Amino acid sequence: MANQKNALLIIDAQYDFCNPNGALYVNGAEKDMERLKNFIIQNVDKIDSICVTLDSHPVNDISHPSFWQDKDGKFAAPFTQITHADVLGGKWTPRFFPQKAIKYLEDLEKQGQFPHLIWPEHCLMGSKGSALDDQIMDALKVWTRKGKYYQAVTKGTYPLTEHFGIFCAQIPVPDHPETQLNQSLIKTLESYQNVYVAGEAKSHCVATSIKQALDYAPNLANKMVIIEDCMSDVPNLGHLGEPIYQEAQKRGLRFVKSSQATL
Repeated sequence: MANQKNALLIIDAQYDFCNPNGALYVNGAEKDMERLKNFIIQNVDKIDSICVTLDSHPVNDISHPSFWQDKDGKFAAPFTQITHADVLGGKWTPRFFPQKAIKYLEDLEKQGQFPHLIWPEHCLMGSKGSALDDQIMDALKVWTRKGKYYQAVTKGTYPLTEHFGIFCAQIPVPDHPETQLNQSLIKTLESYQNVYVAGEAKSHCVATSIKQALDYAPNLANKMVIIEDCMSDVPNLGHLGEPIYQEAQKRGLRFVKSSQATL
């Protein structure tokens, strides 16, 4: 059986987040990816498994502008916050699946982790923006040519729920398995001694993935090693993820710099 020591989990290292021309560029992400590329190359013989996750959305996603319109028929601008009360009061109207959309806002607010924010259209399925960052792809090629295979996991394709965390949607939907807890991915990652975690954005998708591991797969969470200089926050929204990292430290998850990690 192959060595099952070190896995690397790369969360949403995609053009739209990591390139300054990307639709939802995370400031500093290209430097994060440069450090992550170097980490992979330097540890090419010590990384036994790599999983990359790919945020993948339809255009009319519940968190994209074209899903919502105001009383004048105008779409919601990116970074608009839409509340359940806004919709009940007529400020915003969902253009698609209104009952489900309203219920989603209600459930999201009860959950209390993230407000419902409208993002620029990003990581559209099959688009350039959804592709892996070039630096990471280059590193994956070097690693793969050693005789290994990386796994790619898609998330976010169901339009009626946000899907920050890689293990399940923000509000899982009963008849849509792609939104529910990804037991297969958890089981795969749990088979390694150490699971190194990097990617974008620190405040949202990385933070939520760590929270989901803490909540639903503590055995996996205990194996996580967070490469803290290979991730950055969505500008001005770092406060949303900070409590998760504090909880992770309290629970004993390891934090390392990419240049100091010893595999």
